[in-house]
Amino acid sequence: MNSAYFQETTLLNYKQSSIQRLIEKQGWNNLPSIEKIKAIYNFVRDDIPFGYNATDSITAAEVLEDGYGQCNTKATLLMALLRAVGIPNRIHGFTIDKALQKGAIYGIWYKLAPQNILHSWVEVYFEEEWYFLEGVILDKPYLKTIQNRNKDCIGSFCGYGAYTDNLASPQIDWNRNNTFIQEKGINNDFGLFDTPDAFYAKHQQKLSPIKDWIYRNIARHQINNHLAKIRNNAIALKQPKRSTT
Repeated sequence: MNSAYFQETTLLNYKQSSIQRLIEKQGWNNLPSIEKIKAIYNFVRDDIPFGYNATDSITAAEVLEDGYGQCNTKATLLMALLRAVGIPNRIHGFTIDKALQKGAIYGIWYKLAPQNILHSWVEVYFEEEWYFLEGVILDKPYLKTIQNRNKDCIGSFCGYGAYTDNLASPQIDWNRNNTFIQEKGINNDFGLFDTPDAFYAKHQQKLSPIKDWIYRNIARHQINNHLAKIRNNAIALKQPKRSTT
């Protein structure tokens, strides 16, 4: 097994005290490997709610401190926690079409968003197989609201951070299987990287300096408040376009 799949890096800073305290509190080191993966995966999916951080390339400890994340930042935290308990992993980079973010990102912020959004998932090595863990992105309370508001959905659903052929029962629970929630929106494949550090050294979200400042300081805070209202079932949701095939 490639030693790089266990490596601590600037972004995967799993020896940082807050991460070590979390691991000790949760007792993850005392579990068999399959239960380590399940428990850490479920923690990152549901205890780190879906939300937008200042940038993709923040450290695992910073994601934990924020207490929320999206595909790329959740991937960093997931990788760090898994490596900290001896589970090898790597990252697969992509872009996705922004259409699947419509509803989660709304109004002028959606119009300003780039058409192709940087995306990634974690691949974990277990029992001589690689498993794809993309289903970690949307926390279950948030996803439940989307499902409840779209109970009549048949076929593909694209919006609110999801792009799936089965909104009622997407494969987001891990038990020796791949998990997905956005993979239908992938439009460019950047391939495999040992670490997120290597991925972001080569690929960054393309934003002008002005748009980057607006995103970091204004847009993401308003978007995160909007996501919290969706999660708490506090606002009516507009129906995204969807197909029946």
